[in-house]
Amino acid sequence: MVFGGRSTEHSISCLSAGTVKDSLEKAGYEVIPVGVSREGAWFLAAEGQSYALHGDELPEVIGGEPVTFSGDATAPGLVTQSGRRVEVDVVFPVLHGPFGEDGTVQGLFEMAGIAYVGSGVYASAASMDKAHMKMAFTAAGIPVSAYEVVRPGSNPVDGVLDRLGSPVFVKPARGGSSIGITRVTSESALAAAIETARESDPKVLIERAIVGREVECGVLAGVNGGPAQASVPAEIVVDGKFEFYDFQAKYLADSTTVTVPADLPPAVTQKVQQLALAAYEALDCAGLARVDVFACPDGSVVMNELNTMPGFTATSGYPVMWAATGVALPQLVDRLVQDALHRAVTE
Repeated sequence: MVFGGRSTEHSISCLSAGTVKDSLEKAGYEVIPVGVSREGAWFLAAEGQSYALHGDELPEVIGGEPVTFSGDATAPGLVTQSGRRVEVDVVFPVLHGPFGEDGTVQGLFEMAGIAYVGSGVYASAASMDKAHMKMAFTAAGIPVSAYEVVRPGSNPVDGVLDRLGSPVFVKPARGGSSIGITRVTSESALAAAIETARESDPKVLIERAIVGREVECGVLAGVNGGPAQASVPAEIVVDGKFEFYDFQAKYLADSTTVTVPADLPPAVTQKVQQLALAAYEALDCAGLARVDVFACPDGSVVMNELNTMPGFTATSGYPVMWAATGVALPQLVDRLVQDALHRAVTE
């Protein structure tokens, strides 16, 4: 299991890793926790490594025995600073954001010829970049909200809100956990919102707000290469004191209610599940994904985004939805590991 990493979602990865570690051990696996520091150093996790919140204090990788992951396909695995080799059968990359969920670490595992949980290089990279994700969805006939991209070194031309409507959301193109996102209702506030987003990524997305209920759906690879399956959907209801489902509402405040299964008409539930599976296929995903959509008042469903390595904290939507579908956490992580091993020998 690899966790932490160089992204702004470092601490969320640590929280997810605690849940994954416990679940893998309950499923009968021997877990070797490998933490990646915010600076990018790899360690065999120290005995005192925390995977939990302490008040409002978020966990982070504290170090341990330095280790590298060999990209040598003839001798894959971990190598400690002393030269000791640690064999690994499969990697569970519990990493969120850049340098973990964006195809970079997946490329390392491919070079090493070792099995790993989740999507491959292309799907991970395309899903991480919201602009490319939207282009792929549009090409596949999946409805998305209108948007504009602000590339590094440029600024939006006047009239963005005239073209997209108000409000809009300004967000890093390659980010997650709602970090760096601002809800904007006036052109005068755009510049500051773009600078906030650029603290996480120089490429920025300006996206039309969609009026609708925030709904999630989990996708899980089928057994032994069988067709992927969609979970029952969940609805996210955020306390009215928050303008949207931001980082504070997601992780630090008792302000979010998750309804599982979502109280949707059967036809809308079916649309959500069909759209989730179509999105998973459009990006050539593998293993798992959490698909976020808006269920609109007219009965339509609009795609928001897809996460190739969703959160695995105790309250995260993905494991909660699968538990409600009948797949408990130990069974869920076992399915993911077995899928990784199956793909390693068949692809």
